[in-house]
Amino acid sequence: MLNDYLTPDTIRFADSVDGWRDAIDRVTRPLLDAGDITPEYVTAITDSIAAGGTYIDLGFGIALAHSRPENGVVRTSLSSLRVAMPVLLNDEAEHPIDLFFCLAATDPQGHLNTMMELATLLSDETLRTELLASTSAADTLAVITKIGQNA
Repeated sequence: MLNDYLTPDTIRFADSVDGWRDAIDRVTRPLLDAGDITPEYVTAITDSIAAGGTYIDLGFGIALAHSRPENGVVRTSLSSLRVAMPVLLNDEAEHPIDLFFCLAATDPQGHLNTMMELATLLSDETLRTELLASTSAADTLAVITKIGQNA
């Protein structure tokens, strides 16, 4: 499923960003540009984080930005942003993030399926290390295609 949604167009890299809000703007941009989400979806994510929503921190410097479907999901989609310098999620030192994913799911099952694949990826130390070392969309996609092969 991840390789159905992550494409060279939705995988981004940045040397630096101007804080977590800029990171959220950048990770959601490919989905906005494709019409997969509305600006209200981005606002819902940002508002949630600002209200203490550091629950999107999955550990290992990885965050999954998302909101409820009714907040502006048009089509199920996924994007990623790898930043060279970690960003403090909600400006909290306990939450340094250098890999952001943005998930937009039209229904709860799509959300759960994507979360399960991400959990599989992130719980595999080898794959997680390779993912965090990726420097191009091709590198990222090569790691994603290995999900399930290492089991």
